[in-house]
Amino acid sequence: MLTNWLKYMVKKIKQAPAEEKILDAARQVFMAKGMSGARMQDIADAAGINKALLHYYFRSKEKLFERIFIDAFDKLFPKLGSIIESKDTVFKKIELICSEYINQLQLMPYLPVFVISEMNRHPEVFLHQVWGRKKPPLKAFVELINASIKNGEIKPVNPLQVLLNIISLCIFPPMAKPLFQQIAGISKKGFDEMLEERKKIVPQIIIQPLKK
Repeated sequence: MLTNWLKYMVKKIKQAPAEEKILDAARQVFMAKGMSGARMQDIADAAGINKALLHYYFRSKEKLFERIFIDAFDKLFPKLGSIIESKDTVFKKIELICSEYINQLQLMPYLPVFVISEMNRHPEVFLHQVWGRKKPPLKAFVELINASIKNGEIKPVNPLQVLLNIISLCIFPPMAKPLFQQIAGISKKGFDEMLEERKKIVPQIIIQPLKK
């Protein structure tokens, strides 16, 4: 049951702007402290609102991260679909797909950890929540690779192997960031610069074996 004070606060702040303020704050807190280190109080402070109001919109940081995650994929999938459907060459499309994946992971480096955790806990529920509205353009990607093989643009290859290479090479570095920084002795800035380099390196690793 909401207190009269909280009802007043909810009425005072319109829902859409308040939610966006919370989501923006949460993205920054998750980026700085990670999923495990972030607290609801941190997010409330960053958003400039009372913790009680934050809980009105999102019951837990897991629910809040889930919302951010779904929003991220709602933006990513259409972008990937547009790249695949464009008139660019298959090699240019691979470059752009890799760049988009890495861009998203730079914004949300803890995304892969959250995905793996949720997939292990409730795979069917998680997939329904994420892909219930917008599905990844898997079929379109497979058709792109098969058409490129048929047209003689690339060597015969299993399209799913190409996709797996893209996902693996793009996703693993952000997941291994803390460990790699310690082992290699590089700063956050240095690692971020390496991620920028990977936008060019990863496509070449994938493309070279495909060339005739």
